[in-house]
Amino acid sequence: MPFIEGFRLFLRIQLKLHMKTALNYLKIPTIMNCNGKLIDLSKPRVMGILNITPDSFYDGGKYNTGTTILNRVRQMHAEGADIIDIGAYSSRPGAQHITAEKEWDRLAEVLELLRKEKPDMLISVDTFRAEIAKRAVQEYEVDIINDISAGEMDRQMFATMAELNVPYIIMHMKGTPQSMQQNPVYKKDVVFEVMDFLAEKKRQLSLMGVHDVIIDPGFGFGKTLEHNYALMNRLNQLKILELPMLVGVSRKSMIYKLLGGSPQEALNGTTALNMMALQQGANILRVHDVKEAGECVRIFNAVSVL
Repeated sequence: MPFIEGFRLFLRIQLKLHMKTALNYLKIPTIMNCNGKLIDLSKPRVMGILNITPDSFYDGGKYNTGTTILNRVRQMHAEGADIIDIGAYSSRPGAQHITAEKEWDRLAEVLELLRKEKPDMLISVDTFRAEIAKRAVQEYEVDIINDISAGEMDRQMFATMAELNVPYIIMHMKGTPQSMQQNPVYKKDVVFEVMDFLAEKKRQLSLMGVHDVIIDPGFGFGKTLEHNYALMNRLNQLKILELPMLVGVSRKSMIYKLLGGSPQEALNGTTALNMMALQQGANILRVHDVKEAGECVRIFNAVSVL
């Protein structure tokens, strides 16, 4: 190997080593105040997905009655879910857009059921609409708001979150659910673009007094297969934002488009990616399969103490 090429390789290796060491010393807040309930993210947590939409990519239409919804929540709770994330608006690629009224009608009925069933359960609502977030927190004491657009699809969301004072999950997405997978292109490195986007959102939220913020890099939202795996490969670089991180790869196309099959056959790939995400600093795994994710977390924790 010529001297100059060897020297460049040496510098790249040293840079990676120094970056890894520096990232370990960053101060990431781990205690979140969820509407009066505290959650400690110093150990990874599992967020169970409850889609109450008819057209979600994996379980659409599966939970559409009070009985099926309650049975599903009981199952996830028994399997160790720390948080239940309820989605009443499908965000799969090309999903049908619905009105705020339709979204709230779906959501309110389920929140009523869950608050009666398990009043102390940590509930997150997956919505990009400020009016939905406000009603969910004020009328049903929802604990967390999970916004796939990080305020991009409703300019009132940041001001609303400042008023509500509950943790806010901000996700990177290029475009909207209806357009995001139509040839997504990044002008520069995908990791840096995601980082820049989330850093700017953090700055804006901080100025408005919103400090309990969780970031989500947005796997599958406006990203090609190559973008998704590049992001997973360097996920730990997002730790420089000094915010807890949620990762949601559960049964997504980045798995079954690589391995073949369908979402129904993507559990093994999901577990593999979940472990990679934990190793790179994920604080929350958002999943359909709570038991398997919980086992992944337990193994990760056992290895981490050695």
